[in-house]
Amino acid sequence: MSDLARTLALSASGMHAQSARLRHVAENIANADTPGYRRKIVAFEAMRLQGDGFGEASGVRPGPVMLDQSELTQIYDPGHILADETGHYLGSNVETMVEIADAREAQRSYEANLRMFDQARQMSQSLIGLLRR
Repeated sequence: MSDLARTLALSASGMHAQSARLRHVAENIANADTPGYRRKIVAFEAMRLQGDGFGEASGVRPGPVMLDQSELTQIYDPGHILADETGHYLGSNVETMVEIADAREAQRSYEANLRMFDQARQMSQSLIGLLRR
């Protein structure tokens, strides 16, 4: 695999992984007020691109989705349908500010991969233009 193709594949794998991360962050924000909802966390795994003879990782992909095992918040609302005899029910463990920060980080990482992809594409177009002359 050429260096240019490897660069395109690497940046595409990064964009795919960050888009999966953004999707889970959006799900977390959407369910922040859902009783009993546990925050979803996606970890990235290193992968080797097909035909890559290098010994080190040459791409990334989203790994299995894990649920945050931190404690759910206890909410006092005696009128809520899920409230127990003490008037409490379990809320979610989603912190909106953390999710917004994660979304911003994933968005910036996606954009960095997109710029790298675009630069490699422009370089290949320039090379093809030079070869045509």
